[in-house]
Amino acid sequence: MTADLTPLTPRAPAPRLVDLPTDLQVQVRKSARVLQRRWEGSVNVETIERFMVESLDLLKNSKVLTWTPVIAERLTNDRLRALVRLDSAPTDLSPSVLFLCVHNAGRSQMAAGFMRHLAGDRVDVFSGGSEPAASLNRAVVAAMAEKGIDISGEIPQPWADEVVRAADVIVTMGCGDACPVYPGKRYVDWELDDPAGRTLEEVRPIRDEIERRVRSLLAELVPAA
Repeated sequence: MTADLTPLTPRAPAPRLVDLPTDLQVQVRKSARVLQRRWEGSVNVETIERFMVESLDLLKNSKVLTWTPVIAERLTNDRLRALVRLDSAPTDLSPSVLFLCVHNAGRSQMAAGFMRHLAGDRVDVFSGGSEPAASLNRAVVAAMAEKGIDISGEIPQPWADEVVRAADVIVTMGCGDACPVYPGKRYVDWELDDPAGRTLEEVRPIRDEIERRVRSLLAELVPAA
């Protein structure tokens, strides 16, 4: 791999696999084997294990500590997907979008759900939050189910440097100064009400506005012609 993954804001060195408790080392190696099969020929197992440990470090303040290894595997998969994009020729790639909000439990999840549903494999979709919540907003999940889109299996997670670098368009929704700003990236800010604490009836208009904006963005990224 030749992609430059140096973060703009230096972080303290992530712990090594051998620094983790033995039971967590076992889980990391198990997840690494799963991801190695998925990314066979693109990323070696050593890189996957390193990414898993770094993902665990990103999640050290997670509100869902019980599920941290599961979230780490998903986050690592997104980071590997982004890594492959960074090391591929632009002409070989579909457009990519990163949806960001504060908790990655409502607005960004709805936007990502709509984009995946409407675009299929024509757009590579990522989402994340500056302060990931413990779980998805139940009213948001119900509102999306009314549209025939199941997001109940999604898990709030933070954004990662590789994912931001790999995105062609970064859509921010209420995360303000906490959202990452990388030079040369296209940023779009959607001013939307936060569905947190709202009823299903109150979430529906937010959902419908997000759908409208996602359809508009999709038309820009993948013109019908």
